[in-house]
Amino acid sequence: MSEFKAIETQEQLDAIIGERIRRAETKAAEKYADYDSIKKQNDELTAQIADLTKQIKAKDEAIAGNGATVDELKAKIKDYETRSVKTRIAHEVGLPYQLADKLSGDDEDAIREDAKKMASFIKTPAAPIGGVEPTHEENDPVKSDMAALAKQLQEVF
Repeated sequence: MSEFKAIETQEQLDAIIGERIRRAETKAAEKYADYDSIKKQNDELTAQIADLTKQIKAKDEAIAGNGATVDELKAKIKDYETRSVKTRIAHEVGLPYQLADKLSGDDEDAIREDAKKMASFIKTPAAPIGGVEPTHEENDPVKSDMAALAKQLQEVF
């Protein structure tokens, strides 16, 4: 290192400080040399973000023109899929179609378990045995009137 020299005049101080200021400005100029290109790139990206935001808004408005947002449409799709699974499981287990909406569960396995429980409470009717069904002859008014007339004729003759 060099030996310390005391600053005796204002000109010496100004020269030392001026040199240090020039070095700082040079370092800053080197450090921020690409400031203009970064600023230009930032302006381009800001314009691109604004354009894409407009496109998203236009698509959302188009969807809203159909009466639903993306989240509402996703919820509808999920509801349709759940109903389809419930109907399919009800058919597989042997439940009537009308009871498919009564099934509950978050996933297919839970819905299947609920369907099996419900099917255990529903009994299918047995086929009727022959001869149990009423005959219509007893309730037929024409035949009963004919039988009454025949009876009256037998009594007269």
